Amino acid sequence: MVLKTIRSATDKWTQKDGEFSFLFEPYEGDEVVALDCEMTDLDPQKAELVSIAAVKIKGTQVLTSDKLDIKLQKPDSLTGDSIKIHRIRGVDLRGGEILTDALDQLLHFVGNRPIMGYYINYDITVLNRFIRPRFGFSLPNKTLELSNCYLDKVRRANPELQPDLHFEKIAEKLGVPMVGERHSALGDAITTALMYVRLLKGPVPTC
Repeated sequence: MVLKTIRSATDKWTQKDGEFSFLFEPYEGDEVVALDCEMTDLDPQKAELVSIAAVKIKGTQVLTSDKLDIKLQKPDSLTGDSIKIHRIRGVDLRGGEILTDALDQLLHFVGNRPIMGYYINYDITVLNRFIRPRFGFSLPNKTLELSNCYLDKVRRANPELQPDLHFEKIAEKLGVPMVGERHSALGDAITTALMYVRLLKGPVPTC
């Protein structure tokens, strides 16, 4: 944690006159960005990006018209095993974005807003592996983990419960429909956003 804080402060200093200095400014608005990425591997040190999607949440409204949905050029590590999960084939990535251009779009879309997602630290770790060597910093944004938000709300009302924290089960308990196919970056980002809003304004889940 200390090293992360020091690195973030160093990044802010080195970027103070740069194109992305706005990322390091304190955020004072009421928007959150729901983010989801599809990768080629479960190991964040090996995974390559296949697609990136994000949608903005303003207060308790999911702004589905204000979204980011990027498919990338086919990475070398795209294999049959990873295709079984996200169902994105090499042919589906023809004409995909160059990674640096995709990351540039993501940084401008997210800005200095908080980023939330399901297992969001995994996504952020992978993104930073590619952002830092290209832009000279790691994402400084505050992050919110959906499963922790769900667990906290359940436990506040029912401290003894051990809720199922699988993505589909959380959606079911919150009464949120799955948007698109599971492991579609945009579908998962929007579904995550809807679950987050439901946690903000809905009744306490029973388990």
